[in-house]
Amino acid sequence: MRYQEKLICVGDLQVNCVVLADTLNEILFVIDPGEDAGDIADAAEPYLGYKRKVILLTHAHVDHISAVGAVADLLNTSEIYLHPGDKSMYFSPDNHLLPYMPPANNLPNVQWPPAFKDLEVIACPGHSLGGAAYYFKEIGKAYVGDTIFRESVGRTDFPGGDYDTLIHTIRKKILTLPDSVILVPGHGPTTTVGYERMHNPYLISHG
Repeated sequence: MRYQEKLICVGDLQVNCVVLADTLNEILFVIDPGEDAGDIADAAEPYLGYKRKVILLTHAHVDHISAVGAVADLLNTSEIYLHPGDKSMYFSPDNHLLPYMPPANNLPNVQWPPAFKDLEVIACPGHSLGGAAYYFKEIGKAYVGDTIFRESVGRTDFPGGDYDTLIHTIRKKILTLPDSVILVPGHGPTTTVGYERMHNPYLISHG
């Protein structure tokens, strides 16, 4: 199989961090390294010899970025992608969940956009200004961060959040994908586009 995937729940908030290896092109993707850099590095160890090692961030809330610096060091990479809408939050000292989670430190610079064959990058504002989803067409999976969850949607009460924008994003950017596409959210179990279209109460209530 071309892609090999490991999903690791990291940190107290159980963020779904994904280690995804493109074995054909020797590219390693790490999506949302929120905490537990050692566990992420262990999962990535078989692929450390790959030509490219890439960190993809679905958004910049602290629970999704706290281990970026450590993981970038362990992977020896500077290829870190974050939508510009979240760049100021990424570096902000106010981006924390005190007393549980302090601001992230040792954060490397980020860039945009990622350009890889078979990867569709989807702008997903609503949960934050610079939310993004990463749709790998060959395996039929979209890594959607905190935009949508199984039978739920992302919070919009943080700075940069907007409920109407979030619902519009989900309807126009996520539900337009094929029903069979597996959605891997930032927290909790995976789901599919078709399931959410039929069963997500936040979407059904908006007709």
